[in-house]
Amino acid sequence: MSEDAAGTGLPEPPADATLSARVRGIYTTALTALLHGTTTGGLDTRVVQASEPIRERFGAEFPVVSAAATVETTAERQGVGVSGAPWAVARLRDRLAAVGRDSLTWAATLPAGAVYQGLVTDALGNGAVVDCGPGSGFLPYSATDDYVEEGDGLRVQVQDPRPPWDDDRPELGTRLVVDGGLVELRRGGSGGSGEAARMAEMLPVDVPDGWAPRWDRAADDADLDALADALGAAVDRVETVTAALDDTDPDEAPGPVVAPGATAWCWFGRESRFELDAHRRDVTATMPGHHRTKAADYAASAAVDFAEAVAGNRFAEDDPFPFAAVTRQFGPHEGDRLALHHGKPDGRLITLGRGEVTDYDPEGTVTVRRQMSPGGSYDALGVERRAGDVAITKLTEGRWWYPTVYRGDDGTRRGTYVNVCTPVELFPDAARYVDLHVDVVKTADGEVRRVDDDELDAAVDRGYIGEALAEKARSVATAVENAL
Repeated sequence: MSEDAAGTGLPEPPADATLSARVRGIYTTALTALLHGTTTGGLDTRVVQASEPIRERFGAEFPVVSAAATVETTAERQGVGVSGAPWAVARLRDRLAAVGRDSLTWAATLPAGAVYQGLVTDALGNGAVVDCGPGSGFLPYSATDDYVEEGDGLRVQVQDPRPPWDDDRPELGTRLVVDGGLVELRRGGSGGSGEAARMAEMLPVDVPDGWAPRWDRAADDADLDALADALGAAVDRVETVTAALDDTDPDEAPGPVVAPGATAWCWFGRESRFELDAHRRDVTATMPGHHRTKAADYAASAAVDFAEAVAGNRFAEDDPFPFAAVTRQFGPHEGDRLALHHGKPDGRLITLGRGEVTDYDPEGTVTVRRQMSPGGSYDALGVERRAGDVAITKLTEGRWWYPTVYRGDDGTRRGTYVNVCTPVELFPDAARYVDLHVDVVKTADGEVRRVDDDELDAAVDRGYIGEALAEKARSVATAVENAL
């Protein structure tokens, strides 16, 4: 990786580059306010291909040109994915990581558009698991024209990368697609007919034989220069991809062939969502917890939009998050089943079981009771896990820690474990946070111990956790330790 002129260690952009970003999803207004007209990683930054509501909201015209990177809300609304030119993705990733101390980012193992020499390791009912070297992906049978079985070697491309907290593997295909921003070129299609082909014929760029253009909807509003630039970029990438394919032995072990772009993921914690609210509020009416509520439930988006349309500018910046109103409408409620979505600083998500909400406080606290299975022991407590044990967990919205009390079937307290984490968010079906490693335990005989500081230090060294977030975790652990 080359360094730029400022010696930042970021991939070097083309000469006179402008960092252009296409933004979509529930964070669009906030991220447009954050990025457009600013400097990101030393580069002038502009949002492009803005939707009509964004143009109206900002009262501005946004260029309709190819984007250096696309920023798009992830399917479960917890954060965003950034895909595009490596120099653009790296700068946008750094900027998103700075939104709040609980914004966490990761580079994708298998980025969008990357091509790999793969090996089928498992043939399932609807597709195959393919080892790509750095990681594995899923190839639906509908995404290939060939019969696939275990042991087959084949060339695959990442069509849909997945965030590290997603249970699903990145989705692969064998039909190559190259993105030029406003246009895709697809191998195997016919370039001699259709409206897309006719549009391409108007431009001073020759489409390679065997590749067919497919224009983005935004291309309808672009001028001919922008269309020619986009098609030229796509053709250049086709040449890069085909040259790499020609130079790679299809019998080689699984590994990368070519990666024209990069992908990064950003997970927004609760503090970061409220920081994004502030950016959005600078532009338009925004209720307290706008992004927190929209991230909780797909159906909440319409409700938030309605509340903001009715209330207008009557929301004040220091109004509290309406926890009671939001949870009454969407949950969780007493009697519901609630999962503990235990995020890890490396991006993985572990579900610590599900339990019944036995108590609900409209001020922001729920109590969850989980039945424990026998076998093994409770981490750091050194106590055997027995049949009949229960875990009583008290979770408070926005708190940087939560306690779990383990009890035997006779009600005897077997120990307390206090998890230090990013601020808890109580969504309808899950409590969500990222574990910050350091924790505090209290044994049944009253001994208080702080554990896993070394794991927190290691996460900082690996770049998973920033120093500001680590210091917060340490201070919370100290306060909990003193209180116990």
